[in-house]
Amino acid sequence: MDVLSEIKKVNDDLIKWRRHLHENPELGFDLENTCKFVSEKLDEFGIENHRNFKGAVIGYINPESTGKVIALRGDMDALPVNEETGLEFASKVEGRMHACGHDAHTAQLLAAAKVLAEHKDEIDGKIMLIFQPAEELGTGSIEIADSEEFSKVDEVLGCHDGNLLAGDDVPKGALVFSKGPTMATMDKFTIDIKGKGAHGSQPENSIDPIVIASYIITSVQEIVAREISPLEPVVVSFGVINAGKAFNIIPETAHLEGTTRTLTPEIRDLVARRLGEIAEGIGKTFRAEISYEFFRLPPPVINNAEITEKMMTSAKKLFPEKVIELKKPIMGGEDFAFYLEKKPGSFFFLYNPLEIDGKLYAHHNPRFAMCEEFMHEVPAVMVQYVMDELGK
Repeated sequence: MDVLSEIKKVNDDLIKWRRHLHENPELGFDLENTCKFVSEKLDEFGIENHRNFKGAVIGYINPESTGKVIALRGDMDALPVNEETGLEFASKVEGRMHACGHDAHTAQLLAAAKVLAEHKDEIDGKIMLIFQPAEELGTGSIEIADSEEFSKVDEVLGCHDGNLLAGDDVPKGALVFSKGPTMATMDKFTIDIKGKGAHGSQPENSIDPIVIASYIITSVQEIVAREISPLEPVVVSFGVINAGKAFNIIPETAHLEGTTRTLTPEIRDLVARRLGEIAEGIGKTFRAEISYEFFRLPPPVINNAEITEKMMTSAKKLFPEKVIELKKPIMGGEDFAFYLEKKPGSFFFLYNPLEIDGKLYAHHNPRFAMCEEFMHEVPAVMVQYVMDELGK
């Protein structure tokens, strides 16, 4: 099969599907219309499919095969963001936007599925197509990864489009691969501080949770700066601070939320433990009650080196000038990691951001956009890899 030629035949459909999905975003596990669209397309392609997992569509090419099973995954959910791109196919739903590329991932997997289905007689093995919900919640892959159905998979592949590699001097259209640790954990923590409220003119009568929160926020940065090697990538960031409602009243409570990003189980455990110890120590120092919780969300994305090397070989057959090996891990997280905890596989990247008003915007930004010119590269690599591994 001339893979690139076959993919280019469906490129117009790929863009059309992506734009339809972009205009009609849905969130989390509530993807009824998206699932219906995907399922109908798979039916058109003659691909057996079911919706036995919440918010997901699972398809099979050569379902009766007893050979090797390769899973291909695309995520489908959008974000609670109000789009500001001005694109002609911008979101039609107020307060919802595909601001992370999942519309492209879904369309790309459909394109790969269509081509593979048309050449199924050339494949000695089974293809599992995973159209997954709730990646943005960090939990959409768990039910599938833990299932008996997924236990029969031999390898799993996925990709992320967009602007994740900004600042790495990567050319547009680059296909970027990584052997080993590739993305970080997506862990969350909360810290609740209970002090004592008072009038702002009488601070001596208070146990000020805002001051205590400030000490905690500043002090936990020392975990990264002084307790972990500078050669070990670690992030501790606060994203939520809630305290008080009036300018002249010291409140009784404060609430903090944040995220940590780590690449190894040992550092993950260290950060989780020390966050709690520091918060509780500062609380004790200033006579406040501290409630600390650490939520282990997706683990690190750790690619299988052998599979990644084979994927790079497949990609070089199609795009020899575009294949790049990642120099350092990305500290963003991905729930694709749950699949990789169960089965060997690889997660790669397409760098294809699109300027809006002359600027490139990050993922989850209301002006995030992607260049459609390069989107066909992802299904092409997936199909080429499948044919290299399972072709008769």
